[in-house]
Amino acid sequence: MEITPELTIPKLFVRQARKYGADRVAMREKEFGIWRPISWQQYLDNVKHLALGLVALGLEDGDKVSMIGDNRPQGLWAEMATLCARGIGVWLFQDCLIDEVRYIIDHSDTKFIFGEGQEEVDKALSIYDECPKLKKIIWDDPKGLRHYHQDCLISLEEVQDLGKKLEKEKPHLFDEMIEKGHGKEVALLFYTSGTTALPKGALLSHNNMLTMGKHLMEVDPCLDTDDYVSYLPFAWIGEQMMSISCGLQIGYTINFPEEPDTAQENIREIGPHVMFAPPRMYEQMTRTVQVKYLDSTWTKRKFYEMSTKIGYHLADMKFKKRPIPWYWKLLQKFAYITVQKKLKDHLGLSRVRNAYTGGAAMGPDHFRFFHALGVNLKQIYGQTEVAGISVVHRTGDIKFDTVGHPIPGTEIKITEEGEIITRSSSVFLGYYKNPEATESTLKDGWLHSGDKGFIDDDGHLVVFDRTKDVFTLKDGRPFAPQYLETRLKFSPYIKDSWVIGDNRDHISAVMCIDYKVVGNWADAKKLNYTSYQELSQMPEVYDLVEEQIRQANKDLPDVAKVRRFINLYKELDPDDDELTRTRKLRRAFVEKRYKEIVDALYSDKDTVHIDTTIRYEDGRESHIKTDLRIVTIGDK
Repeated sequence: MEITPELTIPKLFVRQARKYGADRVAMREKEFGIWRPISWQQYLDNVKHLALGLVALGLEDGDKVSMIGDNRPQGLWAEMATLCARGIGVWLFQDCLIDEVRYIIDHSDTKFIFGEGQEEVDKALSIYDECPKLKKIIWDDPKGLRHYHQDCLISLEEVQDLGKKLEKEKPHLFDEMIEKGHGKEVALLFYTSGTTALPKGALLSHNNMLTMGKHLMEVDPCLDTDDYVSYLPFAWIGEQMMSISCGLQIGYTINFPEEPDTAQENIREIGPHVMFAPPRMYEQMTRTVQVKYLDSTWTKRKFYEMSTKIGYHLADMKFKKRPIPWYWKLLQKFAYITVQKKLKDHLGLSRVRNAYTGGAAMGPDHFRFFHALGVNLKQIYGQTEVAGISVVHRTGDIKFDTVGHPIPGTEIKITEEGEIITRSSSVFLGYYKNPEATESTLKDGWLHSGDKGFIDDDGHLVVFDRTKDVFTLKDGRPFAPQYLETRLKFSPYIKDSWVIGDNRDHISAVMCIDYKVVGNWADAKKLNYTSYQELSQMPEVYDLVEEQIRQANKDLPDVAKVRRFINLYKELDPDDDELTRTRKLRRAFVEKRYKEIVDALYSDKDTVHIDTTIRYEDGRESHIKTDLRIVTIGDK
């Protein structure tokens, strides 16, 4: 498909909807246990009436419309309607706290906000008086809203009724609005989940979004008969990349899970052909398999071990581009029939041609695990500021310690300081209301990523880490803490890890156990506990975690091995600002928050006293007063 300067997302949407009409399914949503199909014609009609309804409410060119809620057809309709009405779409993560909602709605000058149901409406109402530009709150799910009578509230159905009325008065208005659009105009305003400061609003044009999707599809073409499951937040550029940038151009069917909690089960039912997820989703899948292995019978464990051994050997041969002998192909069939087929089906990966991961670093252990299972998992590299993606692995040319080659139309360079810079038609327009940040990020058309990396002998890009996060080890060597953190998380017992050691005598780690997995392990050993805090501090659990760290330390130089660690009394949480909404560690913030722990790890102490208050999402508070044990790991 040719991307002309005049092409916009609404023009492409209308073209595809009229091409496929009432005979082709555009999307499905699972409701009350049944997959409900929505045709392209229904998609178009809903978007048209919603767009005209927004105009009837007073939406003007360039006005911002925000969306918050689960992945559902209505969310995509709201976004598409906003673009068709010549507005600019702004998505918020559904689990945003009130302060984040207030900041984004106010900073973006949002005029209308779409909230799925009572929870989102409550958030919008609580900040309504502090956001003078906000005029209307549009809700969709009536559950719990019977006694809400504020003037600023209006249902999505009422907005569509206003649109139907306006269509009768001005039957050509919708098409006129679509034709007015130009590819260079701003389509979406994305708030990046900053690891150090307030989120910045990245402005992306129609052309940015569409050219990125076109170039990815040139590398890995999809078919209009393909299925894709949309379950990651629309506020994340990766989901927009697959649902809008690629989905509209190809015309594949987008499937929405019944609830976020049923996403994995619904993925299995659909069996998508293409999949994109951040590393944490693949880490969770790996953990699921590892836990099932631990709970299996002796026979099943032996079959799994055998098939995994075969899978790893075959994956390594493919990584090294070696021909596979006939007898290994026979063993591959044996592994597939006995274990891999059922395992891939259980994970919803049985039909996947290409699975992508991006948004954060994925450890080589997880990467090799999926290739050993026969899943064509590819690392991508990109950021919101390039509409999602600039570099991806090619099938048959995958190296687990790289992110691949640039996509067509993208130039990558490494500066003298080792920073990765990018130039392409997908590079964003700038940051909203932040010319200083725009100037420091965009220089002569080149996007400065803030990531350190290099290009290897095969032309693959290797991403080292964020420049500000790279450690200097005791011997002066640079070291990426992410690498060790991802190795530690390959254990099913570890949910999160935080590695410390920049310009220090040794590497230390703060560990967060997986409460469910370690809890099952403790139950099997008849160990009694009542809370995460109590379980994490048990001597037996410390021994278990130490063993996982020793495994991760293998093959590392002495200066890069974890020498001291502590089990944290709670999980790291985005609501506590310790992680971003995409679960990236806010390193500077946690170092400040847990300064006592960091200081104790680099002293001769073997305990640290904690006296703090934890605030839960529902407003409850819990006072914690305890001593955390510090363990020194010696060489065995």
